[in-house]
Amino acid sequence: MEDLTERRTVVVTGASSGIGLAAAVDLARRGDRVVLVGRDPARLRAAGERVRECCGDQPELFRADFAVLDDVRGLAERLRATYDRIDVLANNAGAIVLQPVTTVDGFELSMQANHLAPFLLTNLLRDRIGRMVVTASGAHRSGVLDPDDLNATLRRYRPMRAYGTSKQANILFTAEAARRWPEVPAYSFHPGVVRTRFGNESRLVAVGMRLLPFRSPERGAETLVWLANQDPSRLVHGGYYADRRLRRPLPKAAHPALAARLWSASAKAVGIDA
Repeated sequence: MEDLTERRTVVVTGASSGIGLAAAVDLARRGDRVVLVGRDPARLRAAGERVRECCGDQPELFRADFAVLDDVRGLAERLRATYDRIDVLANNAGAIVLQPVTTVDGFELSMQANHLAPFLLTNLLRDRIGRMVVTASGAHRSGVLDPDDLNATLRRYRPMRAYGTSKQANILFTAEAARRWPEVPAYSFHPGVVRTRFGNESRLVAVGMRLLPFRSPERGAETLVWLANQDPSRLVHGGYYADRRLRRPLPKAAHPALAARLWSASAKAVGIDA
């Protein structure tokens, strides 16, 4: 039997396709034991088979729908029962939502799927996590985050504004996690404009993809994989990266007081202690 004691365990959310699957394949090729989290069972199984075919090992698969916070709580329980340590948690799951949708938990869907769900998962796994990498986006420039009203984007809904607000939250969450948990290296990154299933499911985004230069999922995953492997002494704790370089997000995604307010509001929203 192969000795797995020296291998890292890397959990990748949103791993059924796109950047998440590309990152999982790359990490598995490097020798990590990858754990795939996805919403759709068939696509999740296909992703697991892709990793097995290229890397030899069958990865563990965990289904969870981030539009349902009870799914996230169940996912955390199953991960805790299976792994004593998660060396890297890649919070990569995300969605662009074309119409205003309120989840069963009462939140705008992109804010919940892209921010509140990974916020909850990370907090529930905190004592097991060795490092956190968060897929953010340069789209944070369109964010209009108000921690006092996490559903503000439901009014006069605009898909990219809602998406950008959730990505603004990703960057603020990562920076605040770094301040609160200095023992857990935490980084966010912009993957570039990547052709993923976003383009398959959205006519609006598909048109945009044709007008903008785009990257393959493999290229988009490069900074994620790099952040998962780089010596923390060479990185800025809580930093925001793009193309493997430290970048400065817009001020609205870099204000410590706003990040602290977001943390408190998010904790209240998902029902945990701040």
